[in-house]
Amino acid sequence: MKEEMIRVLTAKPGQQHATSDFDTEYTAGLKKKEATELLQSNIESMIEIQDKLYADNRYAVLLVFQAMDAAGKDGTIKHVMSGLNPQGTQVFSFKSPSELELDHDYFWRTYRCLPQRGNIGIFNRSYYEEVLIVKVHPEFLLRQRLPGVAKVEDAGHHFWKNRYRQINDLEKHLIENGTIILKFFLNVSKDQQKRRFLKRIEDSSRNWKFSAADVKERQHWDDYMQAYGDMITHTSTEAAPWYVVPADNKWFMRYAVSEILLQRLKELDLSYPELPQREMSRLNEARELLENEG
Repeated sequence: MKEEMIRVLTAKPGQQHATSDFDTEYTAGLKKKEATELLQSNIESMIEIQDKLYADNRYAVLLVFQAMDAAGKDGTIKHVMSGLNPQGTQVFSFKSPSELELDHDYFWRTYRCLPQRGNIGIFNRSYYEEVLIVKVHPEFLLRQRLPGVAKVEDAGHHFWKNRYRQINDLEKHLIENGTIILKFFLNVSKDQQKRRFLKRIEDSSRNWKFSAADVKERQHWDDYMQAYGDMITHTSTEAAPWYVVPADNKWFMRYAVSEILLQRLKELDLSYPELPQREMSRLNEARELLENEG
């Protein structure tokens, strides 16, 4: 069942994809109670594997989360990663780029936040914003002062095709140097987003998370869905596929993310380092000293 679920959620490389190809309410036949219990079991398994990942010190793990507003990125990160050792886990959220960031290439601000070996890094939004919000609002490109892009019309089909290639090249480089990349598009429906926006407005403990700009961006829903479909089509690769996770039921979304992460971690050939004979001899000497104290 788990293998079938992951297969359903994986955007097959080399194929054309649209967000409408994926069911936002899919739950793999699970009920909320069962999925919640499975999530907790997965977290306990990941705690053990994370310890081995850190000790093995050969791989880094990067989780990339992309989604429309109110899809549940923050909550998923909180619930799936709860219980893991915070010393080996880092979360970075990327919003509108600063002037300093705009004076560098668009990878710069994310590249400097990549996880080191033995650690798990989480990107809440990422360099993929450059083929999402920037594609929907190409006027943002003008702030980047790119050679050959003096006006919006200069960013045509080949410009975006090159950006997809650049992203694939970057991820290939990272993977070949020991970074495991897991990419999650949390796929929420337009109706469910509306319900969550209204909840935020009505709930005093949540309305601080709401912005009038969220509703304004909602007017570009179809453009965003096209941008997400293009992104998945062009950047879902064999080594780093996109997982399109149904986000209308948060309890299933969190379980599905944990299951995909756990299964990928299990595939790694992790082990605790074996000490050389010389170090083992020193351990035995230390044991003898401790046992013979006083």
